[in-house]
Amino acid sequence: MRTAATACCTLNFCITMKRILISVSFFVGIIIIWAALTGDLAFLGLDEPLWSPYVMPPPSRVALYLWDNTVNGKLPLAMLVTLRRLLIGYAIGLVLGVPLGMLTARFRWAQDTLGHLALSFQALPSVCWVPLACIWFGQTEAALLFVVIMGTMWSVLLSTENGIRNVPPIYARAARTMGSPPFHTLIFVTLPASAPFIVSGMKQGWAFAWRSLMAAEIYVSVISGFGIGQYLHYGRELQRMDQVIGVMFIIILVGLLADKLIFSPVERFLHRRWGTGRD
Repeated sequence: MRTAATACCTLNFCITMKRILISVSFFVGIIIIWAALTGDLAFLGLDEPLWSPYVMPPPSRVALYLWDNTVNGKLPLAMLVTLRRLLIGYAIGLVLGVPLGMLTARFRWAQDTLGHLALSFQALPSVCWVPLACIWFGQTEAALLFVVIMGTMWSVLLSTENGIRNVPPIYARAARTMGSPPFHTLIFVTLPASAPFIVSGMKQGWAFAWRSLMAAEIYVSVISGFGIGQYLHYGRELQRMDQVIGVMFIIILVGLLADKLIFSPVERFLHRRWGTGRD
């Protein structure tokens, strides 16, 4: 038994390393192609860029920008400002979205009103909330938080409603047979069983919130702190494409790490826990 378990672990490790190697090789290949097209491989004779560095800078200039502004503390400080806004707005969106999703799943009148409203707002790009936020709240932190909340809440609401409706009815019937009151059944049976769907909605809500905040920071300048989105905006204004691409790289990296290190492991665990058909 121990030998079989060891062999299984070794096989899983090999499969994981193979997947990592394929992913790393793919992205390294993209960077090499980028360097070749922008004249960043002079030692190989590829020193003639197809575009001006002001249009498409080579990887070395982007890496130099990231290094300099990380060492001097500008990018880490901007990341802290942005993540603080994101976490506050995202938390408020969760606190509002989960109970409202439970309400729409429980009552028909809520589904026909609030549920349809959520579907309508879910289809609305989050950047559309930016002009309203600027008019209602001005150039303040509240405007940024409002956009993040609007980007998060509706996705979480719909996923919570969908998750509760997809819980097998036998769970609730079994709980009621054992004397569980309705509210106890909802909180301790239905809600945990719907957790895989809720976490999927939380992951989607995080992605919407992240994109919403970037759009809001581009258009809303808050004196209390410059975020990553503002650096993207100023890079465009100053025609610093190395800054634009460097900030875009940070935005992509944060989104990827949040998905791979937080949401995906929790989602896989919950799907295995409740046997909802995912590996």
